[in-house]
Amino acid sequence: MITTVLFALGVTVCTAEPAHEPLARPAIDSTYRALYESGVTFADFLANANARKEQWEGNYALKVAPDALVTRAAAAGSGWKLLVVTIPSCGDSVNSIPYLASLLDKVPSVEMRLINPTAGKAVQEAHRTPDGRAATPTVILLDAEFNERGCWVERPAPLLEAMKAPDFGNRQEWYDKDRGASALEEIVQMIESAHAGSVKCAPNVKAPQRGMAP
Repeated sequence: MITTVLFALGVTVCTAEPAHEPLARPAIDSTYRALYESGVTFADFLANANARKEQWEGNYALKVAPDALVTRAAAAGSGWKLLVVTIPSCGDSVNSIPYLASLLDKVPSVEMRLINPTAGKAVQEAHRTPDGRAATPTVILLDAEFNERGCWVERPAPLLEAMKAPDFGNRQEWYDKDRGASALEEIVQMIESAHAGSVKCAPNVKAPQRGMAP
């Protein structure tokens, strides 16, 4: 079982090391419950952010989630929880999590808590990027009993595809145009899949290993 730690803001980087293999749906995991309950709300994270604070606040203030997406998320049942491993300094996190938080402000059936990579290391290592990195943000969908029902890591698939082009420009410019739309679509799809009875990890996640290291 992982030792949980309270959220210490402002650690470093967005990534770590190499890879593992898959599994569908882990059984109830008391580690996930403990991690989730040790996490902070987005409001507390935002209040204490010690890096990129203006960008976090600015993206959250945009409130760009379309009504159609809010309706879809709300229709996907209740009791869902999102466990997010992130840090204030991560550029990918600041371009997805504030938009997600503003969506969830309108969807009370989905809750969210944030932990840092010190607490969430095993979660990250069990859900790596396709090139084998543990990264932030790592987003895990949990049901009411804290079963893992989906995952989403680091960047939306359209950005990963765009980055393959030899003439790809600036990642922040891509994010500024997208304004969270791609990440929100993929995360809502993940919740809808769970509601329909399947486990969905986004294309930007190397097939996750069952459970986490004890």
